[in-house]
Amino acid sequence: MKAVSIIRDRGQLTIPDSIRKVINWTTPMSAVSISVMKPDEIIIRPHSHKFDSNKIWENIRKSRSIKTKTNLSAVEILDKDRQNH
Repeated sequence: MKAVSIIRDRGQLTIPDSIRKVINWTTPMSAVSISVMKPDEIIIRPHSHKFDSNKIWENIRKSRSIKTKTNLSAVEILDKDRQNH
């Protein structure tokens, strides 16, 4: 499929309806990756950020177990800070 669009001020580009109807990831506020592979070619792809949820939860557990000089956990420090503000 091919369509023509105009690049506006500040580099804004509207993806034509004919393209958006075919591709389901071009919704408003979608994150995209933009690459230049050749001088006359720009590639737009859906941005996918892969993360390891096990690693995230492991780090959360570690941060909860940290104790300070006053023997408070990070969670207790945050809780006290929120109560004071």
